[in-house]
Amino acid sequence: MAEQLPNVPELLRSAVHALGGAERTNQLTMASAVAHSIDTGEHLAVQAGTGTGKSLAYLVPSIRHAVESGKTVVVSTATIALQRQLVERDLPRLAGALESDLGREPNFAILKGRNNYLCMNKIHSGTADEPPDDELFDPFAVSRLGREVQRLTEWSSDTETGDRDDLVPGVSDKAWRQVSVTARECLGKSRCPVGEDCFAERARTEASRVDVVVTNHALLAIDAITGIAILPEHDVVVIDEAHELVDRVTNVATAELGAGTITAAARRCTKLVEEQDVDKLDAAAEGWAELLEYTPPGRWEALPHGAAHALSAVRDAAWALRTAIGPSRPGMALSDPEAAAARNAALVAVEEVHDSAVRVLSTFEEPDPAKRKDVVWLAADENRGTVRRVVRMAPLSVGGLLRSRLFAESTVVLTSATLTVGGSFDGLAVNWGLPAESPAQSNPAMAVGTEVPSDASTLKWNSLDVGSPFDHARSGILYVAKHLPAPGRDGLVPSVLDEIAELVTAAGGRTLGLFSSMRAAKAAAEAMRERLDTPVLCQGDDATGTLVKAFAEDESTSLFGTLSLWQGVDVPGPSLSLVILDRIPFPRPDDPLLVARQRAVESRGGNGFLSVAANHAALLLAQGVGRLLRSVDDKGVVAVLDSRLATARYAGYLRASLPPFWETSDPDVVRKALGRIRDSRS
Repeated sequence: MAEQLPNVPELLRSAVHALGGAERTNQLTMASAVAHSIDTGEHLAVQAGTGTGKSLAYLVPSIRHAVESGKTVVVSTATIALQRQLVERDLPRLAGALESDLGREPNFAILKGRNNYLCMNKIHSGTADEPPDDELFDPFAVSRLGREVQRLTEWSSDTETGDRDDLVPGVSDKAWRQVSVTARECLGKSRCPVGEDCFAERARTEASRVDVVVTNHALLAIDAITGIAILPEHDVVVIDEAHELVDRVTNVATAELGAGTITAAARRCTKLVEEQDVDKLDAAAEGWAELLEYTPPGRWEALPHGAAHALSAVRDAAWALRTAIGPSRPGMALSDPEAAAARNAALVAVEEVHDSAVRVLSTFEEPDPAKRKDVVWLAADENRGTVRRVVRMAPLSVGGLLRSRLFAESTVVLTSATLTVGGSFDGLAVNWGLPAESPAQSNPAMAVGTEVPSDASTLKWNSLDVGSPFDHARSGILYVAKHLPAPGRDGLVPSVLDEIAELVTAAGGRTLGLFSSMRAAKAAAEAMRERLDTPVLCQGDDATGTLVKAFAEDESTSLFGTLSLWQGVDVPGPSLSLVILDRIPFPRPDDPLLVARQRAVESRGGNGFLSVAANHAALLLAQGVGRLLRSVDDKGVVAVLDSRLATARYAGYLRASLPPFWETSDPDVVRKALGRIRDSRS
């Protein structure tokens, strides 16, 4: 069949023509590189700037491979927005455009984690989770939860997919948990009395029969970490938004242990075992709560006094309950589904408590923090005046996991508009578990994690920057406010607020303000509302999607916000001509995981600041700057109100990660340029 199919360049040209688009050299270059990667089995990292059309560039060779080989290709994304774009727009249009060339219409499906689908067994058996302790004494919260669960129960009779995203309007996470299960809690299709009607199983079955499966980084990580085959059999994985891969995998591999979690696990076992066994775990939970109450938050270099004893008590009591519950009886799920579901949920809960306690204890068996697999810290999360204290465990590095469970199993294509840090792919490559390309980076001291095993060097990969269709030097200005004081801890000083007001006035609104904290965003918005005649919206005033829509529809409006806006705003055209960044987005200096990763690099003689903090800042900075030019006709200014981008020793490293804008630090030049852009759009 291979001889009958057109090659990738021909297919891409045919698809672009059928879709009414224009042929782009960089798009063709990327598609050819992806095809070469699939043919040779060598991994590929592709940086493709906004406007390249990278979705088509990786979908065309992926679809061709799937049709030719009969094997599924997995496409993983980081955001729901891109998933929807692929499934609702790109793939349907592309499938129709390629049908005549391929001899049949390619097919595709979206696959999410099991807890994104209704569990019909949980609905029919009535085995709902109990409300959290803080809601048991809040009648309004309990009644609202009941109303939402009732609505979900009614919806279960009408929906064809059981997919949470198809429920409009949505419900709270607490309500959804009453009608869904995780992969570990699931009884399994063969043991579940409604297994044949399971929404999650239907989605998996559909995914196993298609050419392209669209999923997310979290599910990709779960598939790799657990070893359970969640995704269909595949030989090629395309990772879009690959700059977020390490963070998403880290999140999935992070566990926590709080007193509330232990108590909830004990509560699930109440009707299944002897009371004294439950009492032991309850007592262990009280001991753990007392320890955490008097331990200061922060990273644990060693186990605090009394922690080993408290953790051992939790571990032993959880295992005793696990043993007391015992094995399931044959046919129990079919004869008594409610009892089977309750037993399974109890087992999962106590096993997670046990495993978390063991994970903390085993971490500190290694005396050298730089060689530990996990980082452990005590977090004090505040919500509505209530402080929740939990111990969290996160992997120091996910490179080994990705290397053995992803790159060793499939051909992987990683792409994003921002993959180079300091002008090189190596910063991300070593964190993915791949060998560095440049000799300077091949030193293990530059990698985040405990070591770089010798098997990493056997993984072959190529990199490619296909550039962008935008003429950055002619379309955009990078303005660094060199005259302003370096940012401090006191928030936005008057000179910075003056600068923001002058810039927004010159632009006539049309401003996206990206701030390093919500406090700074709100302070700037309040100050600008008093000074300016143009509207200023702030993240949190309404749903983010609603705010972005209002911003895009009114050219005089400005929108201020924080992290999610740095990566999630796509507003081409005259509504956006100025992007303001209040400071370089370095991670918090007290972030326990990033601090541990920095120290691990430094312990091997590397530069922890550049390898971790600066890399983190460079990627986020590039994402924020990328909000400015979203179409070839866009023009504007990126204003960085952090003088360190011009004066610090690492400034050149950070700027090397940004598009080649024309640069200036003259405020008069920038205000005049913004005025010209404003007048041309009036």
